[in-house]
Amino acid sequence: MGSKPMTVRAVSWALLGVLLAGAAVTAERPAAAQSSDSFPVATDARLGGDDAQTRFVMDLSGKIDLHVFTLADPYRVVLDIPQVRFALPSKTGDNGRGLIKAFRFGLVMQGGSRIVFDLTKPVRVDKAFVIDAAAGAPARLVLDLVATDRESFLRKMALDEKTARTDIPPVAAPHADSGDSRPLVVLDPGHGGIDTGTKAPSGELEKDIVLDFAQRLRDRIEKSGKYRVLMTRSDDTFVPLADRVRIARDAGAALFVSIHADSLPRKEGDAQGATVYTLSETATDTEAARLAEQENRADVIAGVDLKAEPDDVAGILIDLAERETKTFSVQFAHRLVGEIKSTARLHKEPIKSAGFRVLRAPDVPSVLVELGYVSNKQDLQSLLSESWRNHTADSMAQAIEGYFATHVAGARTGAE
Repeated sequence: MGSKPMTVRAVSWALLGVLLAGAAVTAERPAAAQSSDSFPVATDARLGGDDAQTRFVMDLSGKIDLHVFTLADPYRVVLDIPQVRFALPSKTGDNGRGLIKAFRFGLVMQGGSRIVFDLTKPVRVDKAFVIDAAAGAPARLVLDLVATDRESFLRKMALDEKTARTDIPPVAAPHADSGDSRPLVVLDPGHGGIDTGTKAPSGELEKDIVLDFAQRLRDRIEKSGKYRVLMTRSDDTFVPLADRVRIARDAGAALFVSIHADSLPRKEGDAQGATVYTLSETATDTEAARLAEQENRADVIAGVDLKAEPDDVAGILIDLAERETKTFSVQFAHRLVGEIKSTARLHKEPIKSAGFRVLRAPDVPSVLVELGYVSNKQDLQSLLSESWRNHTADSMAQAIEGYFATHVAGARTGAE
């Protein structure tokens, strides 16, 4: 009798692998990054104009190539350029002018940077070019935008789609080593590159905090020798949400842990403590719904065309796998909270659920951990404390150890 659930599970997951094989990531990671000193440097950026015509100018240490395209809903203009070191004044891009509401910039993949402009209305890209340095003036990137109507904007976007690169090349996941039977844990430091995540009042960025923590956790998991660990990003690179899920699935992950640090707008009061989230179409509460909506905007922030994302195959096999996967995810969430409560302050409701896109692998137990709130003084102090990060990483590693010990034992019992 005990073998039947395991048979259903094995068959459904095996068939799922075939059905969803189209999601495989085949691109290869670029070679190791160059020294940052060898990249062109952006030293200043400014806006001019009004709601009829607006010009963006960026000063550079040398001439570069560029590629421009537009995205709708929300209206955006995206500039792809070679990797640049952005040495711009603090808060550059936070405030817009004319047709540009705001803009952001950063690394979007090794060798490539991106500038994303949020628009107040539909625009036409009138000019986009870079001029050489001359007469003591630096090289300059110039973007001229002219107001237009929605129909014209969408028509031009459709014409450009055949040649414009409207998505970021997928990140390759190393294939699982067939000769290594140890469980694979995928750690997913949130955000990265152009997507900075939340920002503390003192300037610290979520993307940097969670990457540092994930690296500490990786080292502790690997130290035991019982598990393999794969990071969705190990540097300041943006990885689209769907690719984070694909990396875990394609590598045959046994557990997926996404790591973040929340922030609450001042007008919404104060909140503190760590929270562990699992996937659910119905959010536990309004705070969970807000956070899921915020985290699910990562691709929009980085200028990814969401309509290009294929829907996963739906059906009874996926439902079966998702049901069991959700059970394992919830089990791990409870174990994780039980371990980290000795080292980290917990949120008043430490286990929640919401519709996070990054947790949607149907066959990989997944949780999203919010380590704390960068908007809370005490939490931020902990997040920046080396001692706190080390102790909390130790606790999370112990939770992973305990989960697999129970999970593997349970699987063996069910198979007998």
